[in-house]
Amino acid sequence: MDFAFDQTTLDLRGRLEDFFETHILPAEEVFARQTEALENPWATPEVMEELKAKARAEGLWNLFLPDPEHGAGLTNLQYAPLCEVMGRSPFLAPEVFNCSAPDTGNMELLAQFGTTEQKRRYLEPLLDGRTRSAFSMTEPLVASSDATNIATRIRREADEYVISGRKWFTSGAMSPRCDLLIVMGVSDPDAERHRRQSMILVHPQTPGVDIRRSLHVLGYLDGAHGGHAEVFYDDVRVPLDSLLGTEGD
Repeated sequence: MDFAFDQTTLDLRGRLEDFFETHILPAEEVFARQTEALENPWATPEVMEELKAKARAEGLWNLFLPDPEHGAGLTNLQYAPLCEVMGRSPFLAPEVFNCSAPDTGNMELLAQFGTTEQKRRYLEPLLDGRTRSAFSMTEPLVASSDATNIATRIRREADEYVISGRKWFTSGAMSPRCDLLIVMGVSDPDAERHRRQSMILVHPQTPGVDIRRSLHVLGYLDGAHGGHAEVFYDDVRVPLDSLLGTEGD
């Protein structure tokens, strides 16, 4: 297999490197200073928005998304060298190009499996960099890196789903701009082991959602990237069209 960079990769990498040297590196000290001065440690420093506008104007935006309708349409082989450039400034560069987790994975899910309305409500603002999102899978009482162990329940009652459970290390949930929680839970405990789980879209302001606290990761709050929250779902009710895909998908 030929792993040599094609011309698209070389062109994008060159443009990224130029942007990095011209804009990212000089802004790192400003970013650190503005972050330190934030009243809310999970808010967005002003310089971030300034750099995002420049990156988008230069077409260096949503490079992660292989769907050409919404993103750059790159393969993994093409995107990996671009990650190497962005990885030189991990706290600043990924979000500047709208390529930061957990939004990247959440946007991929919405682009591939979301309904037209789900894309309008949640995907479009994320693609524009106007909102942030969170992924809510990990739980404190089970080895939930294997998602078949998770215990949070998603049960159907008439024309609603009711979500009950406790999550932690929900990446992105502390951000004031967090507009979406993608929650994984058990929708059918009697189904085949790998068909019990579903993902559902929940707005953070929905009654019953309690974003309790931020957790440290290796001693850090990871403030500029939305933190990692402990979240309680106390009989959270959402409409049926909040499900991502179908039950068990």
